[in-house]
Amino acid sequence: MVELGQQCAQLQPDLEPLLREAAPLTEYAWKFRYPGEEKEPALEEADAALAKARRVFQSILALLPDEVRP
Repeated sequence: MVELGQQCAQLQPDLEPLLREAAPLTEYAWKFRYPGEEKEPALEEADAALAKARRVFQSILALLPDEVRP
């Protein structure tokens, strides 16, 4: 997320604060994927992370031209 956020901020500096806030989401890509030491996140933590990811997604999606939006 950090590397991707840096690239996005170069193109759209207004996104930098939101992308900095989203940087901790990177650990969700690996932290809970494999069984072992880490327990699943609490429901509140998971809900907050998902809400943050949605805000980032919607903010970036709003900047894209209509012809490339999903």
